[in-house]
Amino acid sequence: MTRSIDYFFGIGSPWAYIGLDPFLDLARRFGAEVRPYLIPLIVENGGIYSRDRPDARRAYWLKDLQRWAALRGKVVDFSNRAGLSDPTPAGFLILAAQLEGADWIGLTRALQAPYWSRKADIGDIAVRRPIIQAAGFDADALETRAAQDDVAALWQSNREFAKEAGVFGLPTFRYQGELYWGQDSLPFLERHLEGARLIA
Repeated sequence: MTRSIDYFFGIGSPWAYIGLDPFLDLARRFGAEVRPYLIPLIVENGGIYSRDRPDARRAYWLKDLQRWAALRGKVVDFSNRAGLSDPTPAGFLILAAQLEGADWIGLTRALQAPYWSRKADIGDIAVRRPIIQAAGFDADALETRAAQDDVAALWQSNREFAKEAGVFGLPTFRYQGELYWGQDSLPFLERHLEGARLIA
């Protein structure tokens, strides 16, 4: 029987960016199917945007993120990000790719990397179009597809599914009904995939 892991993530999550490849490597190693659910933070369940955290916690969060990024071999640039557009429209392109059976993972990588490593304003269609084209995707076709009603419906249904599952932060992985929040929880997911007895 094929194993499957629900993957709750977002373009606007730096943790999802730095944890994507380690997660995919883990899923591949165990032959697990990845079921993607692109979502926002679920505030009703306790998700807190970094901008809403107290200064002391936000300062630690930024330092911890830099540590993890270095460990994962990623670059993150948090200088002067306030002027960037909402990346949600870029996320809708990933939903469109999923609905069309296209390479949603490749598209996710193509959008996340410039957004987090060099502050590319992927919320701006003029900025993201050449990025998508350079990655080998038909940007105009994806933009047209992303504007269709079923894409918005998938975004909403993903959110409701995640909310009911108890998801709040990104990324979150769910295997056999067990939630693992954060890319730093991948060792626990790995133990579960290995068949180790769950502690809690």
